[in-house]
Amino acid sequence: MQILRRVGVILVWFAGLVFVFAAANKNDPYLIALRGSGNVVLTVTSLAAFAVLIRRGYWSRRRIAGKLLVLMWCLPSLAMLGAHVFFEVRKRNVLQTDTAQARSLGKHFLVGYSSFDEVATLAEKGLIAGIYITKHNANGKTAETLKAEIAALQDKRRAAGLPPLTVAADQEGGIVSHLSPPLASLPALSTLANLPPDIRAEKATEFGRIHGEGLASLGVTLNFAPVLDLRPELKRNRFDFNTLIGYRSISSDPATVSEIARAYIRGLEASGVGATVKHFPGLGRVRTDTHHFNADLDTPVEELEASDWRPFREVLAASKAQLMVGHVTLTTIDPDRAASHSKAVVDGIIRRKWNYQGVVITDDLVMGAIYQHNVCTAVVEALNAGVDLLLVAYDGAQFYRIFACASDAFGRGKLDPAMLHDSEARLNRAFPVD
Repeated sequence: MQILRRVGVILVWFAGLVFVFAAANKNDPYLIALRGSGNVVLTVTSLAAFAVLIRRGYWSRRRIAGKLLVLMWCLPSLAMLGAHVFFEVRKRNVLQTDTAQARSLGKHFLVGYSSFDEVATLAEKGLIAGIYITKHNANGKTAETLKAEIAALQDKRRAAGLPPLTVAADQEGGIVSHLSPPLASLPALSTLANLPPDIRAEKATEFGRIHGEGLASLGVTLNFAPVLDLRPELKRNRFDFNTLIGYRSISSDPATVSEIARAYIRGLEASGVGATVKHFPGLGRVRTDTHHFNADLDTPVEELEASDWRPFREVLAASKAQLMVGHVTLTTIDPDRAASHSKAVVDGIIRRKWNYQGVVITDDLVMGAIYQHNVCTAVVEALNAGVDLLLVAYDGAQFYRIFACASDAFGRGKLDPAMLHDSEARLNRAFPVD
């Protein structure tokens, strides 16, 4: 019985530490499920545990351990309050950014959102250039309802005298069809790879047209597709929970990927929707899921140029597609940082070697490969490398932290004016104001 009692006390200590950690980090993307009702449950549970410990005499006993245990169960509520206050202060500071600075930096951000009112405020103040629509925005809504919501945001934008918002979505087909429903669901482009060349090109164009018309009907202007990563030869990594590139890639043959992707983009662009090819420098050889972990790509550049990068170069040269750069580290070029914020990769390879002067966008900065490290450094380095758009998709609340990083760097003269000027020119070409 005494052993069970001790085990119980140890478990109460352990649970208390977990609660304190969760409360202090309640704004972390990994704890997004705790927000709202989850925070209430955590607070009520911690206060109930505190009351039970008091009732059982842990505070009145002479042992210091009992008093410490009681005090520890006070901490979750205090930690949560502190985290909430810190978040709200940072949010207020961002919302009070000088108008000129807000509009100067805001043109570099695309954000996901949960609250219409919150993102509407960001749009009206010019703190963002666009929004990212995903399945949680569409859940339970008809196409008409979602279209009206997007249109309302654009109306607020126009009323503020600002350019239209870029409205982006992930509608690749197959397992990544975030707006199906309400849009029609299509199979992955990989299902076309074994068709005769003339037929697969025709079908790919049709797929692009169907996606484009559906997205355009909602007010979406930019699709994060197609995927140009070559299909990996290795079996799926059991720790790959989200990337799943083996299911999303078109083919292991660069020529087939290029052909199908170009045809698909023609269909998209004919419908008035822009394409974004991804995820340079390629995930096909990477076994790590960058949603959660760092990933290194050790393959020599000459080999990548001849295979993995062929579709990127060919498709970018033959279309108006934008380029999404992933959070993979090209160890032979820049071993110290991911490609998404590497000047050696973005400016050195993409801009200078390839002479690509279109829009470059990062993969989601809320992914673990970036966010769980020094995200402020990544933001500053990305802008100074020539990246045009920073994507904050999975957890839009992280926008305030990420924008604050850029704003602070701007105020301290840490952002390269020449790079910002060139980026603004590219964005103006890509998104001209009517």
